[in-house]
Amino acid sequence: MAATETPEEIAARKEREKNELYSLDISGVEWLSAPGGPEDEKVEIAYLPGGGVGMRNSKDPDTVLRFTAAEWEAFVLGARDGEFDIDVPDSQAR
Repeated sequence: MAATETPEEIAARKEREKNELYSLDISGVEWLSAPGGPEDEKVEIAYLPGGGVGMRNSKDPDTVLRFTAAEWEAFVLGARDGEFDIDVPDSQAR
């Protein structure tokens, strides 16, 4: 990324990166998840060619979200920093 990119150039580059990411054939990637049985519903991730990451629900393997390396890094850092922590009311706790 050049330091002199205009906002329009940045938007165009990001669009190209997403298009490339979603055009990848990911049929042979290895999906990773937390331990558990095959009947358990889990979040699965796969490291994609080019540094991207795929994420899916084990019970819906055909729906895959794809993240660029920069998006994934921002997500992981935000999760580590508590950005996604929520307060669940007692009435909704499991």
